Amino acid sequence: MTATASRTGRTGRTGHGGRAERFARPVLLAFLLAAAVDLAGLIAGAETVHLVAKPLLMPLLAGYAALSGGPRLLVAALLFGWGGDVFLLADNDLAFLVGMGSFAVGHVCYLTLFGRDRARAPLATGAGYALVLVVFLVLIWPDLPADLRIPLTGYSLLLTAVAWRAGVLGRYAAAGGALFLVSDALIATGIADWPQAPAPDFWVMLTYIAAQALLTLGVLTAAPGRGTGRTGAYGEGSTSG
Repeated sequence: MTATASRTGRTGRTGHGGRAERFARPVLLAFLLAAAVDLAGLIAGAETVHLVAKPLLMPLLAGYAALSGGPRLLVAALLFGWGGDVFLLADNDLAFLVGMGSFAVGHVCYLTLFGRDRARAPLATGAGYALVLVVFLVLIWPDLPADLRIPLTGYSLLLTAVAWRAGVLGRYAAAGGALFLVSDALIATGIADWPQAPAPDFWVMLTYIAAQALLTLGVLTAAPGRGTGRTGAYGEGSTSG
């Protein structure tokens, strides 16, 4: 390749990336609007609003991540989260298990992405998460339906690993991982028929939306060279590349 052709190729890629990034902010604003509408619908008890708004959330956030040059694994994690969102709209055990499976695949994507970072997650944080998980499972186990105990335990272990490992990307991702645990713990307490706060679905969705948004922000703002940013060691996995 000649020097001129090389410069032209780089310019073309930069121009394409710039055009894509110009659409990122409107897509992010659409995500925030959909989130506000969904949460408002839950507060108002407008089930139809929730049924329309919830399936829009993760595709919009995934679109923002892709347009911002995020890694493919991040986009995949968000889209598997969307699959979980859609299945959990159906009120039956089979749909719940399929939705949980979709979320689990998304968590594997997150774990794989975080595993590209060479930094070690603090063992003390991992021990704290493990202790909380064990105590929670011991307390809730008798109240869970028998056929959901094992799947929920496996899923909880996976999500706890994600929350712990997310910390390697900084405070945004760490907060996102922790909020994901809170959101799913609220779902589990509902399944176990534990006492709930007013408007329990609102709190589930608020913590879930914040979790996914913070995980996305954590990945997109990771320092260069940490393995997940647009200019990091794994920049070749970017959807904009």
